[in-house]
Order: sequence, then C-alpha cells, then structure tokens
Amino acid sequence: MSETRQEAVRPVFAAEGFVKRLGDAEVLRAAAVRAWPGRVTVLLGRNGSGKSTLVRCGLGLLAADNGSVIWWGDATLRPRLARMAREGLFFLPDRGLAVPRPREETHLETLRAAFPRSEPPANQDPLDVAPFAGARIWQLSGGERRRVELTLALLRDPVCLIADEPLAGLSPAHQIRTARAIRDAARRGAAVLATGHEVELLLAVAAEVVWIVAGGTRVLGSPEQAWAHPEFAGQYLGRRRPRDSPL
Repeated sequence: MSETRQEAVRPVFAAEGFVKRLGDAEVLRAAAVRAWPGRVTVLLGRNGSGKSTLVRCGLGLLAADNGSVIWWGDATLRPRLARMAREGLFFLPDRGLAVPRPREETHLETLRAAFPRSEPPANQDPLDVAPFAGARIWQLSGGERRRVELTLALLRDPVCLIADEPLAGLSPAHQIRTARAIRDAARRGAAVLATGHEVELLLAVAAEVVWIVAGGTRVLGSPEQAWAHPEFAGQYLGRRRPRDSPL
C-alpha cells in the first residue's frame, strides 16, 4: 500500500483500549472508537453503557485507568481537548455548550472571531436559529438552546466533529434537519463521531456503526451489517426493523 493510500485511510481521531473503573464496577474494558475523514461513525448503546464516558476519556475530560488517543497520527496517553480544538476538533457535549447569560448572536460572533479562517457551510442557518437573535440563551427552550449549540458546531466547520447526543431534545423535524447537517459535514470531509438513541436517523447517516455493550466495543460495520447483526438486533434494536430512510 502506498504512503498516500495509508494517509487516506488513517482516522483523524482514535480512542484506543480505554479502561475506566468506578469503584468495583468496570465501566469500560478495552473500549475503542475512531472517527474517519469524510464519514459518520455512530456509537450506540443503552443508557449507562459507557458511550459518554468513552468519549470524555478520549478527549481528556475524564481520567481513565488505561487507554491512549491518536490525533492526526500522534499517539498520547494524555489527550488534551484544548490542543485538539485548536487543530480542528469540535466537541459538542450533551448539554451546556452555550453559556446561559450571553445572547445568541454573541455566541456566533465569538465563534467567528476565534476561528476567522474557517470556511463555514453554504447554509449559514441550517437549524433556523435566526429568530432567536437578541434572546439570551437562558430564555430559550431546551430544544431551541440545543439548536444554537448545534449551529455553533456546524459553523465551526471542523475537521473532526464529536457530538454527544446531538439529536436529543429536538423536535422530529429538527432531528431530521440536524441529521442531514451532520451528514453534509461528513460529505465536506469532516470526521464525525456521534452518539445517541435515535437509531433510524443515526443509522441513516452512518458509514460505520460501533456498539458498546458490557463495557466493550464492537465494530459492526455498515448500517446494513448492523441491522443484520443477530446480537445487536436482539439485545439493542429489539422490535425495530429497517425502514426507508427518514432523510
């Protein structure tokens, strides 16, 4: 394989072999997940399975008992979100990204000032937050606040977007718009890693599905392979069945 080809298939972000114990409980056991350029990877699992724990350990926001991170080919045992953010990673936590007191446009102006060279997507308002101009974040509903946070992530136009529960708290219509925006970010070349429970929508945009169960991770492959995986279907999907894409 040529060096060019090797570079092309290298993940932008990889959390490898993470172990996390809480008392006697082993929350993570050799768990791993990767984000690939131009693709959406979805990390699925039940509540409490360790999805957010794995993501936060990989970003250096939570101390782990073991594990390493590879960022742009450089391996480290002590990942630093601040460094990765400067180099193009954007982390969207499940809540709390937007500070309550400032106005909505203040957040957008701060983002543009911090990253003046970013090339935002053609659609500057993919989630229809323009009507919130002038409102302070604390005045918005939970779903409206989430739309502002998602807009910040998308306008950053990151090389790597890690989104924890990006569809939670949104109306069905805005879940669809958000899923499309995440898919479009990957089409522009971003490496996207997303968690959540909105199975049909997440699988509709995914290129790779990772299942976290019993503290470990299993790479299931494509959405089609995930739907057909007997253990995943029986233990996680339940009665859900593949349908026409909601997008």
